[in-house]
Amino acid sequence: MTKILLVEDDESIVSSLSEYLSMEGFAIKNVSGQKAAIEMIKKELFDIVLLDISLKDGNGFSVCSSIKAQLDIPVIFLTASGDEGSIVAGFELGADDYVPKPFRPRELVSRIKNALRKYQNTGNEVKIDNVYVDMDKARVTKKGEELNLSALEYKLLVMFIMNRGKLLSRNQILEEIWDIAGDFVNDNTLTVYIKRLREKIEDDPKHPTIIKTIRGLGYRLD
Repeated sequence: MTKILLVEDDESIVSSLSEYLSMEGFAIKNVSGQKAAIEMIKKELFDIVLLDISLKDGNGFSVCSSIKAQLDIPVIFLTASGDEGSIVAGFELGADDYVPKPFRPRELVSRIKNALRKYQNTGNEVKIDNVYVDMDKARVTKKGEELNLSALEYKLLVMFIMNRGKLLSRNQILEEIWDIAGDFVNDNTLTVYIKRLREKIEDDPKHPTIIKTIRGLGYRLD
């Protein structure tokens, strides 16, 4: 099911739009402000973001910039602001579409589906800080240089990406990961592989910012 994050502080729009999009088969979550939106995209993976420009504690431009710096997903602006400057600013930040209020729900659904199709046709790439992962080609680059990851290191990285924002216990990881010979990885070996992966993708492996250790619980990729 396609997951949509709706960033909107008008309760009437949130209520009516959430109901309509749910009936169309989408899974909807809503936040009303800039800070909450940025925190939400760190915690959960969404397929598309519907974003108002005018927010109570900031603006949609900052949210769009944060999204595009971390994720390769479409962003559609929903706004009453129709001036050319706002439209241009949104597109320059990477927005994929711009729908002025009031809008027709059926037209919005069409625009959502169109934006999603474009991303489905451009490959499966993920950006994490200055690391790019092309999961269609199993290719990982950092600052333009390709990283030489082992098969198990790559499996670990993809597992973290597919569970981005979620805490993964060591047991959860061990249940899913096995080495190139098909043998299960033991706890000590997992520690070694995570260390090696960090040495390749982190700027400072001793103080990791990509794969974080949650003491006593496991690991998390933000």
